[in-house]
Amino acid sequence: MERKYNTQPKLKIRKGDTVKVIAGDSKGQQGKVLSVSLAKSTVVVEGVNMVTKHMKPNAQNTNGGIVKVEAPLNVSNVMLVDPKSGAATRVGRKLNSEGKLVRFAKKSGEEIK
Repeated sequence: MERKYNTQPKLKIRKGDTVKVIAGDSKGQQGKVLSVSLAKSTVVVEGVNMVTKHMKPNAQNTNGGIVKVEAPLNVSNVMLVDPKSGAATRVGRKLNSEGKLVRFAKKSGEEIK
């Protein structure tokens, strides 16, 4: 009998989190996570890693032309911003008082909502 394992990684960053870019061209910038791709281990951050894209005219964009859009970043290049101090922090997981598994900031110990 062959065992089946979950091959997708558990990401510690979720949609809606505030993150800081720690590597790459956008290093030092902060923004809100717009989307997370588990399969590719990437995140799209609002206003960060902007690229120019040539768009064909379509129903939404009747003119087409050149537009600036956010490109995905690897999840290893971003760190969660501590809700208490505002500094970049690692993320841990622990059981809270109700016995529910929650994420917490390792720097301050603050629970991440």
